[in-house]
Amino acid sequence: MIEMYYHYSFMKTLSLKLPPELDAKLTTAARQSHTTKSELVRKALEAYLSGASTLQKGSFLDLAGDLIGCVEGLGDLSCNPDHMKDFGK
Repeated sequence: MIEMYYHYSFMKTLSLKLPPELDAKLTTAARQSHTTKSELVRKALEAYLSGASTLQKGSFLDLAGDLIGCVEGLGDLSCNPDHMKDFGK
């Protein structure tokens, strides 16, 4: 629905300065998705301004708590003198 709005209404022009690396990434993404850089920027702004960003709120424990204990192996290596003998040298 948003795409129809953009295609059938008057749009304002926004000039934007990008570092070369970011422009290269944007160009590549536009080519891969068979769309324009302008359309990608519009979609990204729409997602950001609507609060649909990928950032999640909460503490690290809240966000990664389900990962605690999912790895097998040695425990806290800092308590083992063999693993700490050259630390800080």
